[in-house]
Amino acid sequence: MEQPKSVLTEVAEGTYDAADMPFDFVAEGMETALLCEADPAGREKLAEAVRSLGYRVTEAASARDALKKARFHVFDLVVVNELFDTDSPEANDVLTYFSSLPMVTRRRMFVVLVTERFRTMDNMAAFNKSVNLTLNVKNVEDAAAIIKKGVADHSAFYHVFKETLKKMGRL
Repeated sequence: MEQPKSVLTEVAEGTYDAADMPFDFVAEGMETALLCEADPAGREKLAEAVRSLGYRVTEAASARDALKKARFHVFDLVVVNELFDTDSPEANDVLTYFSSLPMVTRRRMFVVLVTERFRTMDNMAAFNKSVNLTLNVKNVEDAAAIIKKGVADHSAFYHVFKETLKKMGRL
């Protein structure tokens, strides 16, 4: 009897489909964001916050949709609710995918985990979940300022590393 395929395996085995591309055109220097939030009110607030920071946003309807979009595009920012398209935060396919990326790819992204379990900017929880920043749902109103600070700290931390990769022609 054949084992049912996981969403990750199913998307990885899929063939190329131009409809899976999240953007038709992205200007050079334009930063992109993937938003994975099921709650309509939360999604609207987060999308507005991310757009206010200058990102071009695409919203995923499901984990499968998010993985298809991420398959052909390296997003600068990913905002994902730990309960997006799952009942268990430990079984989130989107988080599993991003945590399994090669480090050279993953370092180019900034992943924000929207959670009810952890406090905002909890560095140990972020490290444990393989994300860059935790954002408690109680602080969604301040998401723009919180994400801006997190991205700035991340950019400062990796500045020398990224400059060295550019000089070596590897970025």
